[in-house]
Amino acid sequence: LVLAYFAFRHGLPLSMRSALYPLIGERIYGPIGHTVDVIAILGTLFGIATTLGLSVAQINAGMNYLWPSIPVSTFVQVVTITGITLLAILSVVAGLDKGVKRLSILNMVLAVALMLFVFLAGPSIFILETFLQNTGSYLNNIVERTFNLQAYTRSDWIGNWTLFIFGWTIAWAPFVGLFIAKISRGRTIRQFVFGVLLVPTIFTFIWFSIFGDTALNMIMNQGYTALITEVQNDTAIALFKLYERLPLTSIVSFITVILIMTFFVTSSDSGSLVIDSLASGGASNTPVWQRVFWASLEGLVAAALLIAGGLSALQTMSITSALPFAIIMVLAAIGMWRALAIEGHREASLSAFMHSSQHRPGNWKKRLAGLIHYPDYQQVAEFIKTTAHPAMQKVETVLQEKGWPVIVFFDDTQHRAYIEVVREEELDFIYEIRMRGYAMPTFAYPQMARSEDGDKRYYRAEVFMRRGGAAYDVFNFDQQEVIDDILNQFEKYMHFIHISPGILPWKMQEHDDMLNDKGEIHNNDLKTPS
Repeated sequence: LVLAYFAFRHGLPLSMRSALYPLIGERIYGPIGHTVDVIAILGTLFGIATTLGLSVAQINAGMNYLWPSIPVSTFVQVVTITGITLLAILSVVAGLDKGVKRLSILNMVLAVALMLFVFLAGPSIFILETFLQNTGSYLNNIVERTFNLQAYTRSDWIGNWTLFIFGWTIAWAPFVGLFIAKISRGRTIRQFVFGVLLVPTIFTFIWFSIFGDTALNMIMNQGYTALITEVQNDTAIALFKLYERLPLTSIVSFITVILIMTFFVTSSDSGSLVIDSLASGGASNTPVWQRVFWASLEGLVAAALLIAGGLSALQTMSITSALPFAIIMVLAAIGMWRALAIEGHREASLSAFMHSSQHRPGNWKKRLAGLIHYPDYQQVAEFIKTTAHPAMQKVETVLQEKGWPVIVFFDDTQHRAYIEVVREEELDFIYEIRMRGYAMPTFAYPQMARSEDGDKRYYRAEVFMRRGGAAYDVFNFDQQEVIDDILNQFEKYMHFIHISPGILPWKMQEHDDMLNDKGEIHNNDLKTPS
């Protein structure tokens, strides 16, 4: 949610550093931001390596079950890691649509088919009854179980399983978070929360009910008590021992091995794309060799940890890499709350009127020209450099003459310019004009052939405030119109901080002196260059 909000609402890079923007501002582009992304990269790398180590152990057990001549050994597991890594490399080279997407669809088809088979071949009525009862029991005890660390009755379960799962999940958070954020553009926060929390959770409940209660029914009602000992001796073989009491054992076991392999290939290739994006500052289109490098590194790390210390080494690295990222998650949650508090109060206190000089009478020709014109990259970059930035400098000069602390910044690489008024103990005013690219709409040039690999792009000079994107384009503005727009937003800012004391989640002093200064800045002061 944090990644999607700051990337799509505020136009920041789709990277972990963006989650800290409300707390450290532009410093996310400096050493602090680099550190956050490095921690996310390491966490994802070791999280995927842990998954690979656990997966190959189960794959090796399955191959030994199907073909007893294949031993359960570290050598076989390292060879399996090599094969899976090669498949992941092929997938990342093929790209997101041709590689990752097709494998993901194959995974879901196999997983649902396997789940339906066990449900129909197993005790179907018993599974449905236990699904309802277990779900109710879980919801009834969720608070107690969440905080339970067995402080009075110690066992190995908490350390060897529960805390490991927490750490493992946190290590996967950057990867899964970036993936979910990418596919959630255009959703509301409410839709996002319900979709992410409910759909996977319900599917997980169903999955565990079908497989878990099928095994429990075999033990409790069919007398298959030997399954308990077999699971305790080797958890990797548990699923295949379950299949022994079901029809088509060999076929289902073979499909399961294939499913585990394709699941990890999908995790590895998509994880490689995410790590590559993080290492490239949020870029989505990166050289093929970079993706190949990260996919290869994941396999090497998993193999090295497996040889060095087995599964215990993998679990330790997963938990170790998760600890610093857990702190980042807490900070990101605080930043998200702060940003939403600002936005919610601003929307409640200010009118929804969107200022634009194109809305004023007499500019209909200019407005029409803007509607049917789709500027290219160079045109928008030149506008920000020669029109937007000088307009901000003029505002800066007059504000400085009035004693206001103001900063104007221009980034020629990212093609953005912003003006910031910094006030101690108060919310800063930020007005930014940033280049953003979009796919050319189909109605722009109906006669133009469309490409399946990607349409031509056009660019906008969009306004961004502290609360996020204002969703309007100022490309057709001249310097005076840009100045007018800055002043309109600044006037809203003045009104906002006037009515905000005591409501924002941090200390804000009275602003009577600030409001008195407001009348000293007039449009006429800003019409001529300093």
